[in-house]
Amino acid sequence: PLLASAHQSSCIRLWSIQGNLMQELLPFSEHPSGPLTALCTDIFTKILLTGSKKGHIICWNIASFLGDSQNKKNEVKEELCWRAHATKVVDLFIEEEKNVVVTASIDGSVRLWHAMTGYYFGYLGQSRKFELSDTTRLILPSDVNNFPALIKAESKLMEKKKVKYPLMLDRDK
Repeated sequence: PLLASAHQSSCIRLWSIQGNLMQELLPFSEHPSGPLTALCTDIFTKILLTGSKKGHIICWNIASFLGDSQNKKNEVKEELCWRAHATKVVDLFIEEEKNVVVTASIDGSVRLWHAMTGYYFGYLGQSRKFELSDTTRLILPSDVNNFPALIKAESKLMEKKKVKYPLMLDRDK
C-alpha cells in the first residue's frame, strides 16, 4: 500500500502506510505545471496522473518503483505532460478498458484524452460521436494551443541548485 499527496509546490510525495516518506517527485517538463489540484491512479497502480491549477495533466509511471521501492534504480518516471484546460483541473480519472483519461475543470468542461499519448478526443456534450480508436488526428480544444510533450527516458530530474550571486562592483568591466 502507498499513499500519494499533491502539494502547492507542484511536488508529489509518496508515503508508506507507516507514514514514512518514500519518494518526493517534482515535474521536469518544460512548462511549469503550477500547484497540483487533483491526482489519481489506474486500477493496477502503474500510472499516477496529476492535474494542476494551470490546467496541465502529468502522467507518471510508478510500476517499477512499487515493484521494489528499496531499489534505487527503480525510479518514478514522468512520461507525459499536456495542457488539458485553460483553467484549474478539479478532477480526473483514467478508464483502463478504453485507455481514456477524463478531466474536469472549473471552466465547466469535461474532456476526454488518450491516456498514453495525451491526444484530445473531445468534450462531453459535443454533437459528434467520440472516435476513440483514431489517435493520429492531432486536434486540440479551442482554449489550448500546446500539443502533448513526451518526456524522454534519458531525461534526468533537475534538482534545484543553490547558487549565490554576490553583488560586487568590478571597476575593470
